[in-house]
Amino acid sequence: MTTTGTGLKRRAIGGLVRQFGHPRGVAGRMAGWVMAHRRSNRERNGWVVSLLDVRPADRVLEIGFGPGLAIAGLADRVTRGRVYGIDRSAVMVRQASRRNRAAIRAGRVELIQSTVDDLPRFGEPLDAILAVNSVGFWADPVARLHELRRLLRPGGRIALASQPRCPGATRDTTARAALELHDLLTRAGFTRTRVETLGLDPPVACVLATYEPD
Repeated sequence: MTTTGTGLKRRAIGGLVRQFGHPRGVAGRMAGWVMAHRRSNRERNGWVVSLLDVRPADRVLEIGFGPGLAIAGLADRVTRGRVYGIDRSAVMVRQASRRNRAAIRAGRVELIQSTVDDLPRFGEPLDAILAVNSVGFWADPVARLHELRRLLRPGGRIALASQPRCPGATRDTTARAALELHDLLTRAGFTRTRVETLGLDPPVACVLATYEPD
């Protein structure tokens, strides 16, 4: 392949990666379809939801919900509470809204186009927060986690999950990602952290922690 061809390929791959971070337009709709139908994505989101041990009356927030797979899993469990989701992509808000249409109509799910840098108000304290493969896109993760901690009730839980998507990612890549997430949560004042791993290729790490007021 020529140098020009290699450069074009790299730009194309870079553009696709950016679409997964902030889906827009036709390419964004395609990225959303991939995220919704890739088996590993479905397994990963269902697994993280199960780790949070959500109860029927809980109030739960997902940061960066994408096509709404985890939102749907949460809505199945939260029958008397409320599930909130924020995502900066209008394309993802539309796709996730279609996927969760019935729960939205029932008033159990609310999806908002926003970012972790500009959190909307949720009224009463939250019981749980999750973010799957989105922390890497946050400009200042520790500051954002400080703000999220203030949204939780005492004893509230948070789950940050990462399945590395860089070329050549391995179990060691996942282990390093888990250490980074653990460090971010600790620096933000969360306690009782633990790490769970799902054996996909590459593995998924989920770091869970609790907000315990001083």
